Amino acid sequence: MLNKILLQPDIYQPFLTQLGNIFSEMDASYQAAADYYGFSCDGCQDNCCLTRFSHYTLLEYLYVRQGYAELNQKIQMQVRQKSKEVIYQTALLLAQKKVVRLMCPLNDKGLCRLYMLRPMICRLHGIPHEFQNPALNKKKYGPGCRTFTDKCAHKKYFIFDRTRFYLSISVLEKKIREAFNFNQKLKMTIAEMLYVPDQQS
Repeated sequence: MLNKILLQPDIYQPFLTQLGNIFSEMDASYQAAADYYGFSCDGCQDNCCLTRFSHYTLLEYLYVRQGYAELNQKIQMQVRQKSKEVIYQTALLLAQKKVVRLMCPLNDKGLCRLYMLRPMICRLHGIPHEFQNPALNKKKYGPGCRTFTDKCAHKKYFIFDRTRFYLSISVLEKKIREAFNFNQKLKMTIAEMLYVPDQQS
């Protein structure tokens, strides 16, 4: 089903354009908070690209795949091979009940090959935040990363509310799923997005 959707850019491209606009607003809000704290990822030893993030939306899957398709063929092959290896090594570590800390297959010498088309969590990770939990009808707060805590924990909290971004993406995700009559639950790492789907119908 995912491969069939990939073959219909005339349908999904307008949704990705809207997602890009949401991400632009998200980046601006994140940067405002980062500027307040004086926070930067430069020199970080606790690289978030080693974190095993899962992504849950069709929107982000298509966004990442769009960026991947724009890479030259040689780099695509390199990324695909790295993705395959990450999936294999992850399975081994999980079977041994070990923590998975493997570099994202899109990371090249410390830089993301698809930085402008990276998923939401890659844009938001690192800075303390809050969001309105509709199920509990109250705000939930999240801490910053370890590097943030080491560098900036002494500063007063700057309000970084993710709620409107979550809601906007949720509404857009519902619309694109309706457009494709797609009801499948997604939970995919970057490696799984870039390798496993090519083996699916």
